[in-house]
Amino acid sequence: MLSIGIASSGLLTFAYFAIASHVLGNSTLGRARYGRIDVLWSVMFVIICVIYRPIEQLLSRTIADRRARGLERQPLRVAMSIQGTFALIFLAVALPLHDTVARRVFHSQTLYWILVVGVLAYAASYFARGWLAGHKYFALYGGLVFMESASRFAFAVAAAIGISHGQSAIAVGIAAAPFVSLVVVPAAFAGASQRSGQPASVSDAALEGPAAEGIEEAVSDLSIRRGGRFAISVSGIQLAEQTLLNAAVLTVAATGNSSLSGTVFDLLLITRAPLQLFQAIQTSLLPHLAGLEVTKGREAFARAIRITVCAIAAFALAVAVGLAAIGPFAMHHLFGYDYHYNRFGLALIAIGMGLHLSAGTLNQAALARGQAARAAVLWLLAAALFVGWMLLGVVSHQVLRTEIGYSGAAGLLALALAVLYRRGSPTASAIST
Repeated sequence: MLSIGIASSGLLTFAYFAIASHVLGNSTLGRARYGRIDVLWSVMFVIICVIYRPIEQLLSRTIADRRARGLERQPLRVAMSIQGTFALIFLAVALPLHDTVARRVFHSQTLYWILVVGVLAYAASYFARGWLAGHKYFALYGGLVFMESASRFAFAVAAAIGISHGQSAIAVGIAAAPFVSLVVVPAAFAGASQRSGQPASVSDAALEGPAAEGIEEAVSDLSIRRGGRFAISVSGIQLAEQTLLNAAVLTVAATGNSSLSGTVFDLLLITRAPLQLFQAIQTSLLPHLAGLEVTKGREAFARAIRITVCAIAAFALAVAVGLAAIGPFAMHHLFGYDYHYNRFGLALIAIGMGLHLSAGTLNQAALARGQAARAAVLWLLAAALFVGWMLLGVVSHQVLRTEIGYSGAAGLLALALAVLYRRGSPTASAIST
């Protein structure tokens, strides 16, 4: 169910942008408006992945670890505090930049407020994702991301059939989607309430009685220290990943060519859609790995990583072959405008996608083993190299520059994380909240 939900989400996201491209038209003005929606999406998802995905990962890893140890209580105040702090920092930065962002980046007040409202709304959505993943409510997790993408897609369809009109009518779906996705949360709490009626475990029983307050305080202090370090490291990882996905779009947009930035964004949808699908693996992999090495040994841990990487390699090879065969034809008909993609460049992006997914798998192994800080350094170095490549302009053609730079950065990252994985060892202690 998780795979179906996230696979559908990836397809619906792809369809949302395809319809938006057709609705806004092939004119220079229409392509510019579509490019601004691309920039809105890119900026928003850089922000929310950097400030909220760490909390999702923290909750997922922590809850799964504590449940494996028989600790059913999940104090969530530390995670809420960290996430609330991140949201306030966003507001403190975004509000003073209102005029600059609205006029120079989006050329629209509406798009600016869609960004602000959407980022704040995703705080609840990502917190719910982490809680669901940690409790292994994967079907409900899949339902959440499906409802998010389906509701966003509905706004594009409404514009296509004439119910609504224009750039803002399509873009507002980006902010509305996280609100709609939360409809699955009551079902999750209902299931948790039923489980809470079961007898307490021995470990939970130890937290009852006069000493409970002191024990809870000790656990909370440990969580603030370790949880904070973990969240900061994962923020760095997410910033780097979003840089790999969005730096090309933003650097091209900075040249004033909104039409070409939309072209580059569409190119990287080849990577974005599988990455969204891969969230099903990542979401289940981290809580699975968090206790696997302790309960079943290092060989079981290594086998899980090996199987995942082999599956990714086969998938990436199939996509690369398909794009080399029909890629330009498919891109032209999906997005409805005349840009002649190079079939081998498209295949190169597919190979980069496979390397990116492999890096994501090895990254989950690093997080499960408590190597988040080292992994973050490697991700940030890869992102810095990619940005430097895009800014230096060694290759004059910006689309080809993106194809070479993205694939090269993903390859270096995967290699570095593989070395970290081979040299790594499991930590003796887990993060607790």
